[in-house]
Amino acid sequence: MRLDCNGLKFQYSDSEVAVLDNLSFSMTGPGFNSVFGPSGVGKTSFAKLLVSRGNKPESNISTPGIHTILYSYNMERLPGWSCTGTHLDKVCPPEKEALKKELIDIFRLKSLLNARFSQLSMGQQNRMNLIRYLLQDFDLLILDESLANVDEVLRETIILGMKALFPGKFFLYISHNLMEVAKFCREILVLSEPIKKKGSFMVQGQDYKPGYSLDRQSFEGTMLEIMDAF
Repeated sequence: MRLDCNGLKFQYSDSEVAVLDNLSFSMTGPGFNSVFGPSGVGKTSFAKLLVSRGNKPESNISTPGIHTILYSYNMERLPGWSCTGTHLDKVCPPEKEALKKELIDIFRLKSLLNARFSQLSMGQQNRMNLIRYLLQDFDLLILDESLANVDEVLRETIILGMKALFPGKFFLYISHNLMEVAKFCREILVLSEPIKKKGSFMVQGQDYKPGYSLDRQSFEGTMLEIMDAF
């Protein structure tokens, strides 16, 4: 599994400045990797390009070993009138019934299965939506602020649970949370603001997993390296 990008340039038609300019990097999977940077540097633009162009031969993006790419994002919504438990039952393949129940427990949503989607808080909606993607077949799942509005302790529980349940999958985690990206991700693509003309940098994260002991000095060093990069 590998995600390669070679000289990618992307510019919106109404802009004079390219959002992504000569972006080149290589990232390996499986595991949790990340795209990180301040707002407006092209994180979401890159994610959408990856979904739409990743499997095209003429693309600047290649994904050897990755065949199915899914994209989840913050504020994505199910029909407001839909009963959440019924919806999960409909999208869950029979062979993944046990996985569905385990995810519901990890995401702490068992008490909300009879509620309508519109009745849930934003954090609850994001958690419910993410389960929907995890029940599908995928090689690479992009999480674009998919755990926004979820409290820090529960986010950690969810991320560690996903790492344990999907060791053979590639996750691309997009978040504004510096500490979270440095702690949980292995390879971090840092995008800087175009005006700074720093380009992009790869930083090695801590890749924290259940049972690991986090070295505080190394962790702080990773955060400093990321901050220096953007």
